[in-house]
Amino acid sequence: MPPSFSVFTIGDALITFNPSQTGPMRYVPQFERKVGGAELNFAIGCSRLGLRSKWVSRLGKDEFGRYIYNFVRGEGVNTEDVQFVEGYPTSLNFKEIREDGSGKTFYYRYQSPILTLTPDDITEDMLDGINLVHITGVFLAVDPKNIEIVKRVLELAKQKHITVSMDPNIRLKLWTIEEARKAYFELLPYVDILLTGLDEIKLILDSSSEEDFVNLAKRYNIDQLVIKDGANGSRVFYRGIWFQKEAFAVKPVDTVGAGDGFDAGYIYGYLYDLHMEERLAFANGVGALVTTVSGDNEGLPYLEEVWSFIRNEAVIER
Repeated sequence: MPPSFSVFTIGDALITFNPSQTGPMRYVPQFERKVGGAELNFAIGCSRLGLRSKWVSRLGKDEFGRYIYNFVRGEGVNTEDVQFVEGYPTSLNFKEIREDGSGKTFYYRYQSPILTLTPDDITEDMLDGINLVHITGVFLAVDPKNIEIVKRVLELAKQKHITVSMDPNIRLKLWTIEEARKAYFELLPYVDILLTGLDEIKLILDSSSEEDFVNLAKRYNIDQLVIKDGANGSRVFYRGIWFQKEAFAVKPVDTVGAGDGFDAGYIYGYLYDLHMEERLAFANGVGALVTTVSGDNEGLPYLEEVWSFIRNEAVIER
């Protein structure tokens, strides 16, 4: 059966260098080349779950750019609006992973190819056949003009009655919390589904009050306020009610990309109209599986793997 729903996202991609061992990066002797980027992880996650997935971006016209492009196409992501750019090197990052799976990311994205993208590059036909647009704070943080690019996308989405989801995905190495808040509050009126980490919404609102979380959703008419809380599970505020689901117990190897995987799982559940608690369980399952594999997107599961995992089904391998 062909995919029934299509999603759209826009953002930078990077070559991610994963360490050969855990510990401080300065002591790591070797790194393995992989592909990363929050929006790209989301696009791949949706594709693996059986959704049609379109990713808009710019890549350096270099070997790393070609590697990313071929990798993404191999994952079944629509790349018709991805272009190569001369004179702008494909962005890099290096990861540091600690024993518990947590880590840090060190970015080398000066003069990123995505800087050549402008609001005029966003055309109405890019959103033809799209059911949901997903944006993240990473793309917003890379360059101030990206706010206008995203606003152009969201205005077109609203004209076409396309659902909009947003993950703040705060990167304080790229901008200040004051800059982030200003951008988010400018865009939240367009957002139907807000997918935020608990630590992120606390930063955005400078508050840990659940009442303040609810007031944010009401103020901006956010249909679904989804809060991710790692090993503590997730919850969603929808039509005046909180729904909650516990996390799955796994041994994490690398937590990078888990939030992007959760987003893809939640959006799958939304598009296929799963009940709220089942939607959260599905998203929790995707996020948990991502943490069991090293790499930004290598652990993103296929649809049958998620259902088997959350239903605790035994899988026989011969």
